[in-house]
This record gives sequence, C-alpha cells and structure tokens, in this order.
Amino acid sequence: MKIKKLLKNVTKGLLGIVLIILLIYSGFLVKWKLNSSNNKALLGVEAPLVSDGIKTFRDLNKNGKLDVYENSEASIENRVEDLISQMTIEEKAGSLFITMIGVNEEGTLMEHPTLSDFLSFLLNPSLEMIAKKHMNHFNTRAAHNKENMLAWYNAIQKVGEQTRLGIPITIATDPRHGVPTTFGASIHTPYFSKWPSALGLGATRDSLLVYEHGKIVREEYKSIGIRVALGPMADIASEPRWSRTNGTFGEDAEVNAKLTAAYISGIQGDSLGTHSVAAMVKHFPGSGALDDGKDSHFPPGNQSYKGGNFEYHLKPFEAAFKAGVASVMPYYSVPKGITSEDVAAAYNRDLITGMLREGYNFDGIICTDWGVVSDITLFGRIFKPASAHGVEQLSVSERLEKIFAAGVDMLGGEVLSPELASLIQSKIISEKRIDESLRRVLKQKFELGLFDNPYLDMETLNTLNNDTYFKKGIEAQKKALVLLKNEDDFLPLAKETKVYLHGFEENSNTKIKATDLEQAEVIILKLQTPSGDIESEYLMEKLLGGGRLNYSKEELEELIPLMKSKPTVVVVNIERGAILTEIEPFSKAMIANFTVSEDVILDLIFGEFSPTGTLPIELPSSLKAVLDQKEDLPYDSENPLFEFGHGLQYAKINE
Repeated sequence: MKIKKLLKNVTKGLLGIVLIILLIYSGFLVKWKLNSSNNKALLGVEAPLVSDGIKTFRDLNKNGKLDVYENSEASIENRVEDLISQMTIEEKAGSLFITMIGVNEEGTLMEHPTLSDFLSFLLNPSLEMIAKKHMNHFNTRAAHNKENMLAWYNAIQKVGEQTRLGIPITIATDPRHGVPTTFGASIHTPYFSKWPSALGLGATRDSLLVYEHGKIVREEYKSIGIRVALGPMADIASEPRWSRTNGTFGEDAEVNAKLTAAYISGIQGDSLGTHSVAAMVKHFPGSGALDDGKDSHFPPGNQSYKGGNFEYHLKPFEAAFKAGVASVMPYYSVPKGITSEDVAAAYNRDLITGMLREGYNFDGIICTDWGVVSDITLFGRIFKPASAHGVEQLSVSERLEKIFAAGVDMLGGEVLSPELASLIQSKIISEKRIDESLRRVLKQKFELGLFDNPYLDMETLNTLNNDTYFKKGIEAQKKALVLLKNEDDFLPLAKETKVYLHGFEENSNTKIKATDLEQAEVIILKLQTPSGDIESEYLMEKLLGGGRLNYSKEELEELIPLMKSKPTVVVVNIERGAILTEIEPFSKAMIANFTVSEDVILDLIFGEFSPTGTLPIELPSSLKAVLDQKEDLPYDSENPLFEFGHGLQYAKINE
C-alpha cells in the first residue's frame, strides 16, 4: 500500500510539473505572438512588377522607377554601389551578420520556440531578425520534407522582399550528405544523396570523385534554396585527439589541397554565378593543430605549433584560393607566437588583413566562425562560451570594433546589428570601413542572382531523389572503406557463411545469413571510435565528443570475450585517430569505416566488391604515442598500429 501511495504521489508531482511548464510556456506564447505581430508591422508591401516601357523589373524599393541595383543589365559593381548609397546604417549593419534560423515542420517561419525541439530555444524569431534587425543572411539545420523546405524558402524570400529595399535572403548550411540519421555535424536530409564523411573522401584520394560530389551537392542544395556551403574544411588533421577530424580530408597537406580544390570547383563551377553555390572554406589558418587536441570552441583555444609546422597547414587554403573560393572562415584558435598579438584568428589583424588580404590577395568574404563575441545560453546556462580567446577582457562593443579593425566582413552566429549600428553612428567604426565589407557581401548576392529572382518553383524539386546522384554516393562509400587487416585472406566471406551481427542496426543487409551467436560461424562486430571522459562545464563541449581514444576497461571486458568466442571481423567507424591495439589481436580482419552505410559494409565483407581505400590518417598504437607526438606534425606518432596510407586489397574476390 505504501508503494502504491508513493507512486500515486510521484505521478501527481510529475503531472503538476508538466502543468506548470505548459502554463509558463502558454504565457510566453502570448508574448511571442505579440512580438511577432509588432515585427510584421515593420514590413512593407511586396515588390510590384513595373515596366519602364522597355522591360519589366521588380521594384524592390517600391519607388515606381528602375533603380540601378534593380537593373539586371547594369554591372554588378554599379548595382552594389547604388544599393549601398540607399542603405541606412541599420540596414548596413544587419547585412554583415549571419546566424542560425529555425523552420517550422510545416514550412512556416519559426517565430517562437517549440517544446518538441529544445534547440529552438537557442534561436531568434525570424521576423525580429529580418524586419527589426535588418539581417538577410542565415544558416539552417532544418531538414523537413522537401515541399515544406521549399515553401519556407519562398516565404522567407517574400519577407525579404517586403523590407524597405527588398534585399533578398541568402541561406547557408553545414554539410547534409552524410549517411547517419542521428544528430551530428552532418544534417540528415533524406532526399539528398548519401556520401561518406569528408575523412572517407580523403580515404578515396579521388579528386574527380570529390569534384562530382561538389557538383551534386550544388544541385541538391539549390533545389531547396541553399546558396552558401559552410565548407569545405581544409584543416589538416595532424592532431589525433581533435573531435572534428572526421570533417577534414585527413592529415596530408597534398591530399587535402587536391580534394579541397576539387570540391570548390564542383560546388561553385569555374566562377561564381547564378549556377553556383558559394563555398566558405574553413578554418583559416588551419585548426587541426590544437594543443592537446582540445577544440577551441572552448577556452583556452591555443595552437602552439610545437613542431614549427605552421606553413604546412596553409597549403590546402592556398589551393582553395587558386580554385576561386568565394568565402573564408577563420577559426577560434589563437596561433601562439605566429603573429604580433596572441589573439584568436577572427580578432587577428596580422592573419586577416596581413596574410589573407595582402599576402594572398583574397578579396572574397571573410566571415567569423559562430559565436566569437557572445555566449550562447540555453535555459539560463552557458551552452557555448564566446570564443573570444585572448580578448576576454573586452566588452561586446570593443570586440566588434577589434573584429572589423582586423579586416573581417561578416560575423557568424551573432545577432548584434543594433550594437554595430551604434558603433557606426558614434564613428567608433567608420561607415567607410563598413562599406568595404558591404561591397564584398552584396557582390556575392548579386553574383548568385538573388536580386533578380530568388524564388523557386516546385519543378526544382525534381532534382532530388536522383538515382544517378545516389549511385555516385554509393560509389564513393565503396571507395572509402579501408581494409586494415585480413589474416590468412579471411575475407571475403563465402555468401553462405552464417554471421552474427553485433553493433549493427536491425534489418541490415537482407542478402546475408544473419543468425544468433550460438549458430553463427563468424561475428561481424561494428564499433565506434572510442570517446568519452570529457570533463567540462559546457553542454556543447560534451556533445561535440572527443576525449579518450582507447576503449575503456568496461568496453574491453565486453568485447574481447565476444571476439574470442568466434572468428571476428571488426568494423570501426573512424572519426579520429582511434587506438585499436587492444582489439586488433582478437580479430581475423579489420575494416576502417567512414560513416558508410551498413549495406555497403556488408557487401564488401561478402565480396560484392574489392576494397581500394587507404587511411587518410594514421591510427596510433598507444595513448603514450599520442601524448608524445606534436600536434602540428602529420603522421608522427611512434610505431602506429596502422600507418597513414595503409590499405589492403583482396587476394581473391567472390564470383
């Protein structure tokens, strides 16, 4: 009776908590809807179509005449200058920010957070950013059905059209072409073709394939209105502990340079135009050499270049510049001892103006990484601290002043246009300096054709679910797999082999004979790169992953007895420099997987095709070897278990 009463009281308590949350949310909902209505009132009418007797044009500023910036036959340079001459300081300031925007599942503008999506509480209302703060660049992680994504895109362009000058909206995204369906760096988008991770593309070393990848990404992005790709990552993954290794092409400068250039050529075309998606190469001057592998989203954010190898990390960026990359993103890191001031890249005038602008003559957009000025908070706690390494003592206004003095054009992940406008009005930052950045930013919008017609029709969706694109993605997945070990030519398995699958999703490859452990002849064991034991006060740092590279005692106590029970094929999803030394002796064969689909992995194991991939990073033999290597030097750990470039092929293939 006491237990029943206790359960009853607990249930009542939980229902009470839920009711309180709903009441609080309902109260905020009233406030949010009122704010949305007020922001909507700041907008004007849609741009009418007007004829000057010769041609019809979109009258973006609604003045009844053809302005130079509205004239598709005028030069881009003249269109940019005409538009800048008509912009207020507030409009100029808003145009130099890009941040994340939400999308409701039904394809409408997100004006308030929803209880079903906790990340929506990190986002600002759409109309507030466009109508009140004059912003017109956004990135999104939304991946709702394609019809709703297109409807949202057209709806947000309509809002842009209703602003005073009718400036169109530019939409950007992080990568969307990965296989995994779980939340991560790659945004699962079901109707896009599926490719291995960037690290897997590095395992192919196939620049033509990566070029085709870029072309396909371009067409699929454009179909739902995405015109800026936040990538590629040209960073050299010379530090095995870094949690973002799988977003790179690996640790070799020549391979990275070749693939970086190929991707940019594919996604942009020969030059930036209406056919293009603009690439934003990152993270200048290379973020793969982080001290102790600690990602510089978080303090202290240092790269000390203990091996004196700074210039090596520049090579892929040099290839990007030669390929005509449209934009560059500096990282959060402080390049210790490299410049006259030890401050993060976005604040570093020697890097931005001295090296990028004057050294490399780069005249495209330079956009900071997300959140270099402001903390990101969630429910009153810091989700990610401002990555203002070396300038922590500066106020928000002082940070903005220093960033623009360094030579940056845009700020990512910030909604500080009123603060910037105030600095311009008070002449702390000159309007002339702001106009320099505006020219680059607006030029890209004009080059992409957004001013002439930003809208999409339903026919553009025919690009999606393209069988040719999906087959090319599968080809890349096959080429990305690396055969690390094949004792006594254990692989490929005969098609009738009974196998026990451990670590696989249910209903994997129906062509194989999967059975229980007792009846199986072979175990196929699928593992993730080790991680964990991350001590941090920040939730985002824990979500990013990282930490240890070796399997824990508890994991080994589960895995090794299993492997001893039957001949075992080990498949490891490589995201960083995993230490597999304690696993390897108990395997008959080992495969490095780079977020490839399980069907493709099993097809390789059963000899449907032969492996051709080679390791894009080395796999160290011990934690001591990792600790002893230098973060900025590639393939320098002592006696790696598997060296950079290692990759076996089958001695025979199933007929």
